[in-house]
Amino acid sequence: MVAPETTFAFLYDELEARDATGFVHVGGRCDDTLRSLTRFSGPDERYAFVFVGGDAVLCAPAGFERQARREFAGDYVYAPDDLRADTPGGRAVEVLEAYDAEGTVLVPQDVPHDAAVRLERTGFDLASTDAVARERVVKAPEEVEALRKVQAAAAAGMRRAETVLATADAAGAGDALRFEGDRLTTTRLRREVDAALVRAGAEPAANTVVAAGGACTDRHFRGDVPVRPGETVVVDVSPRGPHGYHGALTRTFVVDSDGGWERRAFLAVESAQQAGLDELAGGADASLVHEETAAEIGAYGFAAGYGDTGFTHGTGYGVGVSRREAPAVPSDTRLDPGTVLAVEPGVYDPAEGGVRLGDLVVVTEEGFEYLGEYPRSFTPRA
Repeated sequence: MVAPETTFAFLYDELEARDATGFVHVGGRCDDTLRSLTRFSGPDERYAFVFVGGDAVLCAPAGFERQARREFAGDYVYAPDDLRADTPGGRAVEVLEAYDAEGTVLVPQDVPHDAAVRLERTGFDLASTDAVARERVVKAPEEVEALRKVQAAAAAGMRRAETVLATADAAGAGDALRFEGDRLTTTRLRREVDAALVRAGAEPAANTVVAAGGACTDRHFRGDVPVRPGETVVVDVSPRGPHGYHGALTRTFVVDSDGGWERRAFLAVESAQQAGLDELAGGADASLVHEETAAEIGAYGFAAGYGDTGFTHGTGYGVGVSRREAPAVPSDTRLDPGTVLAVEPGVYDPAEGGVRLGDLVVVTEEGFEYLGEYPRSFTPRA
């Protein structure tokens, strides 16, 4: 697979349009804006990226010069003899001054305060830009392939979750399931999923959510509760692949269901997800996608709004170097071909549990394409 690369023509165009002399951002390993610009994967300590004079420059952190030269997608790696002599913002200033830059410098909204202050004290006028976020919305073919690869790892994690649930012993009504002789909890199931993700070549990145029963109403649940027969179990997998891109796959299972609320909710969410997917195509309105999804859930008798019960969140969001990025669904956005979305409606009731189904797709001219298909099975299968 060809590694995704960053091209910087969009920054040149943004500087021209804004009559600016350069662009600067400062961050570390966990800064997705910086990762998407540089393709550089370390370290946690902060470093700077500068675009000036048509050149993309990475101010390499101390000890990481070789890695920076190997991974950086731009033109130059700036590594002075003593990288500890100044802050990342100070090194960005050194690069700008080497290009005789003056006037306005563009920065993202989340540029660190100390870096912004250093630039301003040097005499530059700062202006905010969302150019990087806009550029990240539509994925290049090699980015789509990176997402497809990590989605395969997500499927491996989901298969492990389904197998554990399918082979667990339902000891009796109200009792926790037992797996390999031990009480099955959400923590144990999450660890099984995460181990499968690692075996498949991805990082869990602390993103795996496993919830059961009433905990399913918390979309970001990280606690430990028993997994019981007859209760919904939501498994939400968002691993990070070798090139920094994320997967997104969500399924809901019930062991020994009596076919009550959870079955009706599952059918509603399954039908609603398909209704939303059917609206996808180049130029589609993101808000209309959500409206059609919500309307289908409403047709099954569930509320659709932003409360505690029913369909309580948006239909989806963009996925890429960030687990969640633009565009949001709903939003005032036209979906261009190449936009990658997680489409994951859900229905929740604190007294009953929760059901959520999510898949990763790329918008095409005529519709959409799954970046990895996984069965929607209400009853878990080994």
